[in-house]
Amino acid sequence: MAPRAYWKGTLKLSLVSCPVVLYPASTSVEKTRFHMINKETGNRLKQQMVDAETGDVVESDQKGRGYELKKGQFVEIEKEELEAVQIESNHTIEIDSFVPRDEIDKRYYNNPYYVAPDGKAAIDAFAVIRDAMKDEDRVALARIVLTNREHVIAIEPLGKGLLGTTLRYPYELRNEDEYFEDIKTPKITKDMVELAGHILRTKAAHFDPSKFKDEYEDALKTLVRRKASGKPIKFAEPEEKPDNVVNLMDALKASLKGKSTGKRRTQAPAARAPARRSAKKAHRSAARQRKAG
Repeated sequence: MAPRAYWKGTLKLSLVSCPVVLYPASTSVEKTRFHMINKETGNRLKQQMVDAETGDVVESDQKGRGYELKKGQFVEIEKEELEAVQIESNHTIEIDSFVPRDEIDKRYYNNPYYVAPDGKAAIDAFAVIRDAMKDEDRVALARIVLTNREHVIAIEPLGKGLLGTTLRYPYELRNEDEYFEDIKTPKITKDMVELAGHILRTKAAHFDPSKFKDEYEDALKTLVRRKASGKPIKFAEPEEKPDNVVNLMDALKASLKGKSTGKRRTQAPAARAPARRSAKKAHRSAARQRKAG
């Protein structure tokens, strides 16, 4: 069964147009997520909105949107007023220009989408636009309205389809000078640079995301499985911090030999969780049993 399209519309290049669909190219569904629960009963918690000054619970019909002009002073924006300035989608991806791929600053890339033809009648026009971009080795810059906001989207060939990636606006990026201006320019010897370059060459590889391993995610899944099955939890020893004083040349030489200047984090022997059971924990257990019964 084909996945449900996130967006449907028309990809337009001058007088050439074809129906297309967009699918999110990334997902966070597989990530381990936790809910807030009542430790006494094991029940899930529900959040409530409260007035920051009075502490009173605010009902849904009392909620509104406000922009903070200055500390503690808000101007209320009504729903109708907000809707008046929202951009309605005409469901058209209008290509404005084609630019060299290497001219796009990677910091501007935001969310990726797969772009596919919508129906058999769209395949010919879709293939023409896709193959023309392949031949010219250019990326299309277009405009699209998603969730009532207009976005610039970069479109490029990807296999038999297209990859569209929304771009950030300049005001969304921070100026790197604010973070790099205090970095000094030390005197580095040529030997050090050449040694570092040699280390880089020994680690040369090709980009292969299949080798990416989310060790924290794996650890979370293991923790949940062991906890749910009543097995003991393993505790790791605190990581031993290396000395702050490191001779750079010695570190480079040790790296070249495949040695580490600091100790790697080690896993502690299997240790059982503390066996003490407080009265509060016993109370929680009893509450869960009453709930189950």
